Amino acid sequence: MTVINGRHFSDLEGFYEEISRLLMKDEDWKVGTLDGFDDILYGFQGQITWKDSQKSREELGFDLTKEFYENKIRQGKPFNVMLIRHKLDELVAGKGQTLFEILVEIIQSHQKITLILA
Repeated sequence: MTVINGRHFSDLEGFYEEISRLLMKDEDWKVGTLDGFDDILYGFQGQITWKDSQKSREELGFDLTKEFYENKIRQGKPFNVMLIRHKLDELVAGKGQTLFEILVEIIQSHQKITLILA
């Protein structure tokens, strides 16, 4: 069983650090993107318990997600600015996913992983 401790981070970079520490002990690189996070889960199976998930839900919520999208729009290439703008618009309208929800969805998309939010 792997335990993601929500008390160990308060932003996406901190989440990546936590995941890298837990799942990539013997690697010489660290997770730094949502796609990278998804990729490393293909080699993992078992249970992941996300401790203090409510704290993470709040901290990786609307405000941080809005900032995440706005930063990508400002950067422009290589990001698909139109797609990101659409995701930002959905978020602001109350229809889009927060970073927390995106991370949970990524984990749940892997059939060999059971996620427990605690």
